[in-house]
Amino acid sequence: MHRLSQLDRQFVWHPFTQMRDWLRQEPIVIVEGRGAVLRDLKGREYLDANSSIWTNLHGHNHPKINAALRRQLKKIAHSSALGLGNEPASLLAGKLVDLANSIYDSRFPIDAPTGRTARKSKIANHKLSKVFFSDDGSTAIEVALKMAYEFARRAGRSSKPRFLSLAGGYHGDTIGAVALGHIDLFHKNYSGLLFKTDEVMSPYCYRCPFNRARPDRADARTCRKCRWECVDQVERKFAAQRKRGDGYSGFVFEPLIQGAAGMIPQPPGWLRQVTGLARSHGALLIADEVLTGFGRTGVPNSECRVPGSGSRVPQPGLETRNTIPAFACQQEGVHPDLLCLAKGLTGGYLPMAATLTTQQIFDAFLGDYEEFKTFFHGHSYTANQLGAAAALANLELLRSADCLRTRRGLQAILHRELQSLWRLSPVGDVRQVGLIVGVELVRNWRARQPFDLRERAGIRVCGAMARRGVLTRPIGDVIVLMPPYCTTQRQAETMVAALREAIREVLS
Repeated sequence: MHRLSQLDRQFVWHPFTQMRDWLRQEPIVIVEGRGAVLRDLKGREYLDANSSIWTNLHGHNHPKINAALRRQLKKIAHSSALGLGNEPASLLAGKLVDLANSIYDSRFPIDAPTGRTARKSKIANHKLSKVFFSDDGSTAIEVALKMAYEFARRAGRSSKPRFLSLAGGYHGDTIGAVALGHIDLFHKNYSGLLFKTDEVMSPYCYRCPFNRARPDRADARTCRKCRWECVDQVERKFAAQRKRGDGYSGFVFEPLIQGAAGMIPQPPGWLRQVTGLARSHGALLIADEVLTGFGRTGVPNSECRVPGSGSRVPQPGLETRNTIPAFACQQEGVHPDLLCLAKGLTGGYLPMAATLTTQQIFDAFLGDYEEFKTFFHGHSYTANQLGAAAALANLELLRSADCLRTRRGLQAILHRELQSLWRLSPVGDVRQVGLIVGVELVRNWRARQPFDLRERAGIRVCGAMARRGVLTRPIGDVIVLMPPYCTTQRQAETMVAALREAIREVLS
């Protein structure tokens, strides 16, 4: 065994990893990467099929991001953001605000009520105008939670703010973020540390009790038969809380697709309906776009219709490509009050996160020094210059014509190649939202019968994929494919082929 592998086994405790299993085999130790390819210490090459846990956008060792970091290193790597500003973070904040608001115009008026009701929102303006930097997705959520909690109290909305989030929701591993999540497998051991939040049904079409459609060889969203009972459940939840006294202070959601729940996509129109309900009940909209941000949920091929609204976002020419949705919320015309970003913010290079919010929420923390209305929250590496420099380069790449073209092409290639998986009996559902794919494995697709947890079906399939030179990580028995945007057609075809062959090997 290589010395580095020995050191890892001796000293390193890995996240979300059963270390007893880890210690039974020699680990893969990555030493180099370029584009969509990773290389281990033995010289073996692998395709990075989950973008290094959903973070890497443009590929490893990208020359433009490398150059931006080298330029910044000649100036300064980090200085405190407590009472000091810096150049790249200031520039980045401005660009994030512009990116978050640029798609919204007269077709999507920022102050318009949405959803089933047309009651006027109690919040005057939902335009995002302020950026609070932090370190990762969990801290971006913690920031949003604290801001929403204190805003509700100071605005006289509630003396005891309460939050609603989705069943199967995952928002991070810090205590506030864990309290908002509803995946018992991750969180039940910490229940004694958590404050109470409520959950409501999420639109899991494949396993929805209200979906009367029989299992078919197609994405369950496309052949569902229901009456939007999942939306009714949300409406009832808000109404019931209102009857008990204070309404919910915030509604926390992952837009278009829930990641750690098992890549659970929402049917078109669901997001706009439920956020409209939340808005009509006076709840702040807290969008967790840690996974979905920066183009992950796709590029419209011709136009992006906003379900239920009759509105469209035309496919612009290159001179107006800023209006291509960068965030999942924008694809349904939803305007959050707090937008949480991380993962892809720096292109997968450095830990950095951001929470965007409105002027109204920002103003609630203004006051004289002795009033102690300051937002008492911060991190040592907040707004660090290296992370901001990488993020600025990342945004330039994201907005380039080449990136738009390759993202659109990769999205189409994945859709085409994934159709071959329906021929495999252990494949229950194939779910694609833009450049995010979840393939749910089952024992019997006609009955949607899951594998027993002890069979470790997802882990074994991913192991067989690794032997074929493709690396990804399952969520239970859901196999995730989320390649970097630079992935070539041949590489994408190889990723899907490796998954197909691995399923046949392990589960046939």
